[in-house]
Amino acid sequence: MLTDLNVEWVSLADLGITLDVLEDGQTFRDNAWLKALGYGREAQLITLADDSGLEVDALDGAPGLYTARYGGAGLTHRERYEYLLTQLQEVPPAERTARFHCVIAVSNGAGEMLAEAEGVCEGHIALTPRGAQGFGYDPIFMPEGQEGRTMAELPATQKHRISHRGQALVQLAPQLTRLLGEK
Repeated sequence: MLTDLNVEWVSLADLGITLDVLEDGQTFRDNAWLKALGYGREAQLITLADDSGLEVDALDGAPGLYTARYGGAGLTHRERYEYLLTQLQEVPPAERTARFHCVIAVSNGAGEMLAEAEGVCEGHIALTPRGAQGFGYDPIFMPEGQEGRTMAELPATQKHRISHRGQALVQLAPQLTRLLGEK
């Protein structure tokens, strides 16, 4: 989504980095910073890292920081969102408010934080899964303003424009442009 920047993007796999940074922060911001700093030091490059998750109001913000592990170890994406739906089965549609939340952090190889951005996509949890696009909780998350469609029913370009990660990247782009111009 940042393809218009004059940057050669590489992944951890491209660099042969197998480090697993411990995400023991108390917020998405904490975990994004931990990953950006840890992987930045390891790569000795400017590094982007994000942390994101789903927050459901009727579940007091769960799964939140535990979105990827919600329901227990070893579950598939489908099993995770089905578990979440069972937790909400007595909750009426109007009270199934939720949001996807993302924080992206940027660091350098010297352990300095250079930039950060945050995005939130408000919506509701559907009664049943719909759609085949996307991943994770997309089949049960209905973003506001999308005529009741789930994220998994939206074309990728539309999803990227409204998603939590897309919003954070829009905020981050000018910061990256300034940083890269100063190099």
